[in-house]
This record gives sequence, structure tokens and C-alpha cells, in this order.
Amino acid sequence: MFIDGKKIANNLLAILKKERKTIKKQVGLSVFLVGNAPEQLSFVKIKSEMAKALKINFKLIHLTRTPNFIDFANLLKKEVADPNVTGIIIQQPLPAQLSTDSIYDYIPLLKEIEGHRKKTEFIFPLGLAVMTIIKYIYDGKRKQDIVFIDLKKNRLLFKNILKSKKIVIVGRGITGGKPIGKTLGDLNVNYISVNSITVDPESYFKTADLIITSTGKKVIGPEMLKPGVVLINTGVRKENGKLKGDYEEKDIKDIASYYTPTPGGSGPIDVVYLYKNLIDAARMQK
Repeated sequence: MFIDGKKIANNLLAILKKERKTIKKQVGLSVFLVGNAPEQLSFVKIKSEMAKALKINFKLIHLTRTPNFIDFANLLKKEVADPNVTGIIIQQPLPAQLSTDSIYDYIPLLKEIEGHRKKTEFIFPLGLAVMTIIKYIYDGKRKQDIVFIDLKKNRLLFKNILKSKKIVIVGRGITGGKPIGKTLGDLNVNYISVNSITVDPESYFKTADLIITSTGKKVIGPEMLKPGVVLINTGVRKENGKLKGDYEEKDIKDIASYYTPTPGGSGPIDVVYLYKNLIDAARMQK
């Protein structure tokens, strides 16, 4: 069955619009983008459009040339000092000379809304998006109960849902497999991580109940799957001018019991959770 991520995201966005109205002060998001990759510019545009829908101030700091680390850190420090900036995100991936977790240390905990820092107040939006899809599939209340999840309150629910499932995460990137794995790990949910150096990954795919892909490459074929598997994709690639995920939907749709499409799967839900974190940050900040 096809999982309509846009429908889920629209339900969540309607809830978030009501939450936004309860906050009387300005809410602002600043986005740092380094380079001119078309895919990244497209992702930034999507974030900008949702900011407009939520009446949130959106600022893009677009660096067409790669600065050195110190200059980039100084730009971050300048931006976080602005009281009108509620949250800051750094569009990934970054060039190699800037790609280090320590870059997030320049953003205060209450403004680092993606959950990269230790002792963060926030959970990775993509992790929340994946868990929302999992709840939608397995909880049995999907038509009546599309709401924001609270992993602290829903911890037992997810443990019960997933305790007998063999879960495989494909990929370990900073914007995909890593945060998804951390989200599951924080719930004490066991999973197998498969990456480019894993020996015989197909042996794990063939016995998996749930496969979460996040590579941006075609890594899953129908011959690798057992009937009834659940497929959640978060990776994006472009083929012949079209966005695709880590599997061909036409090839797996009759094998998988549920699957997310690309585009229109996890992506829209991910963006809504980014803004949910921003709204929560606005409440926390004095």
C-alpha cells in the first residue's frame, strides 16, 4: 500500500498552524546554504514556502563560495546573536572543510532545532517523520489519529509495535541513516545498520520486516525482499530529470505491504517536524 506522506504532512501542518497562532511574538528561521547544488536549492525553497504558510520569518544566508571554517563560524555567531532569530539550520551536505559535527557547537542549544548537538532539546525531524510513518502503519488508527508524536509519551507504544520486527537501516549519513538510527536507539529499539562496506547486505534485506533506506542510490530490488515487507525511503536521487528514492516503486509495490513514494513520502513530514521544533523553540526562549 502506498503511504501518502503529503496527506500526513497536511494534517500535521493544519495542527501546527493552530499552534503558531498561540505564539504572539515573531518567529524566525535562518538557513545557511553553501554552494549552488540544484537539489539543495530546491529543498530550501520547500522550507521557505512552509515558513510563509506558517507566517514565520525566513532568512536564507546563501554562500556561493565555500568560506574557511573560522569565517563560517563567525557568520553563525553573528546570526545566533540576533534576538529575532528563533532557530538556525545548516543545509547539508556541507563541503568537506566545513563538514564536522563541531560546527553545531556555534549554535545555542535552544536555536539548534535539528537535534545535532549533545544534550539537545530536540529530536531530529527526519527521525520523527519516520516514527510518524511507522505509527501510521502499525498502530491501526491511521485514519483517525494523524497527530504529532511525542517520543517520551509514545515510548512504550513504539517498543510494543517494533519489538518483534527485524529492522534494517540502509545508509549512515548525517542527514539520513545516522539520525534515524539515533531515534530508534533512544527508544531502545534494535536495528541492523547496512552501509557500503557491509558484506552481503541482501541477506539482511531478505529477512527484514521493515527497511528504512537513506542512500540516494538505487540499492533495493524486488528480488531482495520478502513478501509483506514495509519500505520507508528517505534518500533522494535524480534519474532522467525525475526525483526517485532508493527503490523503483513499480518494482516493489506488489511485494511490499506498505511503501513510501519519492517525492511525497517522508520528505513533507520531515519539513513539518522541522517547523514543529522551531515553534517549540519559540516557546522555550524568553
